[in-house]
Amino acid sequence: MKVGIVQTDIVWCDKAANIARAEELIAASEPADLYILPEMWSTGFVIEAQSVAESENSCDALQWMAATAKSRGCALSGSLVIEEGGKYYNRHYFITPNGIAARYDKKHLFRLGGETKRFTAGTERVVVEWQGVKFLLQTCYDLRFPVFVRNRLTEGGYDYDAIIYIASFPTPRINAWRTLSAARAIENESFVIAVNRTGDDIYCNYNGGSVVWDSFGEVVAECGDKECVVVAELDTDELKSRRKRFPTLRDADLFNIE
Repeated sequence: MKVGIVQTDIVWCDKAANIARAEELIAASEPADLYILPEMWSTGFVIEAQSVAESENSCDALQWMAATAKSRGCALSGSLVIEEGGKYYNRHYFITPNGIAARYDKKHLFRLGGETKRFTAGTERVVVEWQGVKFLLQTCYDLRFPVFVRNRLTEGGYDYDAIIYIASFPTPRINAWRTLSAARAIENESFVIAVNRTGDDIYCNYNGGSVVWDSFGEVVAECGDKECVVVAELDTDELKSRRKRFPTLRDADLFNIE
């Protein structure tokens, strides 16, 4: 499977400009089966959710994702600020040509940035399958919490093949971004696709560093610090072979999440 990591310089609270830029970047890239956008890609990381939130039925960015997936015959992933029932969610969508395939509401809200005061946390892990590959959806601060994402080995096989982390990870913490995302790949015997943004908002500077790791923590593909789309190929046959040769999850500690 070919995965396009779409590293964008997000214009603060300008949905039209961000949609247009995402469309331009994807149109100029080589074809991929899945394109992944950063966290809150249409607005930037806005804590005052009520100022930018839209309902799912009226969200232009979500409609653009659905239309793009259909027209290009691919899937798209990325998060948006969604209002539902008077509550606000940092909602990670996975959209295929047939429409919304999965929704994941960010579980670990960024307390230090005030996200817990405005948004409602999700509670459920979400795994979605696309073209035979199983993806676990995660968002930014989730990266710091390995228990929630631990891959599960059952008689039916591994719970997922790849973790998607979409983020607004600022420059001062980019070393943690790379270190933790590589660790999540190694400990879960999976690919990790970590997509960050570039540029500035009213709070932070972002220097990208989007990267795809294989299950040994080796770089498959990566971006620098500028806007770009880089297409990586996920070799799932090699992943299966590695899991057979070096099945560390068979010795993992058992636990329950409450």
